[in-house]
Amino acid sequence: MTIAFWCVLVALLMPYVWFGAIKPTTDNERNLDQPRDFVDRLEGRSKRAWGAHVNSFEANTPFAAGVIIAHLAHATQSWIDALAVLFVILRIIYGVLYINGAGKLRSAVWSLSMLCIIGLFLIGI
Repeated sequence: MTIAFWCVLVALLMPYVWFGAIKPTTDNERNLDQPRDFVDRLEGRSKRAWGAHVNSFEANTPFAAGVIIAHLAHATQSWIDALAVLFVILRIIYGVLYINGAGKLRSAVWSLSMLCIIGLFLIGI
């Protein structure tokens, strides 16, 4: 497996890291019949961890597609790997910034991670 494919695996697991950052309390214990009702009761850092969790899922599909398309287009492997590693690093930074409430910086990091995805689509041209 290439480094980029390993990065896809890391990105796929990342939402669960952010989910783990949600502080468990008696107020947000999950009802197995309504497993997402607890989200409405989240506040502050825990609510932002939920946001990082959800946004990570949203970013995964275009990232995985970009890696696969770059491979299928026979782009240079070192470029694919570099963009994939950079994406993962930026997404880790993004999650930390999100959880800590650094909105403006978080948005800038999000933009850079999206440029990595766009780059993956373009390097095979």
